[in-house]
Amino acid sequence: MNTRALASGISVVALTLAVAGCAKEDTSTTTESGIELVKEGTLTVCTHLPYEPFEFTEDGEVVGFDPAVLQLAADAEGLDFEVLDVAWETITTGEALNTGQCDVGAGAMTINEERQAVMDFTDPYFEATQALMTKTGAGITSLEDLAGKKVAVQDGTTGSDYVRENAPEDTEIITFEDSSLMQQAVLTGKADAGVNDNGLLNYFVSENPEVEVVTEFQTGEEYGFSVKKDGNAELLTAINDAIASDDYDAVYEEWFGTAPTS
Repeated sequence: MNTRALASGISVVALTLAVAGCAKEDTSTTTESGIELVKEGTLTVCTHLPYEPFEFTEDGEVVGFDPAVLQLAADAEGLDFEVLDVAWETITTGEALNTGQCDVGAGAMTINEERQAVMDFTDPYFEATQALMTKTGAGITSLEDLAGKKVAVQDGTTGSDYVRENAPEDTEIITFEDSSLMQQAVLTGKADAGVNDNGLLNYFVSENPEVEVVTEFQTGEEYGFSVKKDGNAELLTAINDAIASDDYDAVYEEWFGTAPTS
């Protein structure tokens, strides 16, 4: 798996709060193709780092499958590209879009009815499911084996929801703000297991043989990028065109080692 060759150099921008009492400068604009942007000439994306291999920082730059796909749309429209690292809940609730922080929400985000109520989604661009990760050889092979044990999850994710709905009642659920902390909890033994998306965990175990994915749960999830509700159909079209392109297939194969299945 070569996860570096296609990564474009995208500087990560830390999102900071405006000074109290200072009005935010309006830099919004509309392109000739009708795409509404919060910053003239730039496609601005909100994500939550890290979430390897979908988005993470390397040498001060954002790399990953998601920014590589969105870069295709930006390039096709002749736009610059910028990524903001924000709290995950501001993305999944649509707040980051509604307050004009960014044009696109990204982050290996599962499309579901709750999120569709507050955001518009692109066509699905990645099929995913939930996976169970443990220390290698731990002997845990299912959720039932977590009875009386500690399981790490990431707050605000479908994996967290799945564990709460399906794990034994006496399972101790430990919640972390980001995926890196969740994975490290399993790696260091602070948790007996962790549940999150299969793409994320399979990548992590490929670089850390001390842990393994022991099973996956077929949840039928699909990822999508989001834009403001009823507010940017032209941008949806541009991103959907990128997802449907041959360039997308090349990006997928570069990051995951195989061509997409459909």
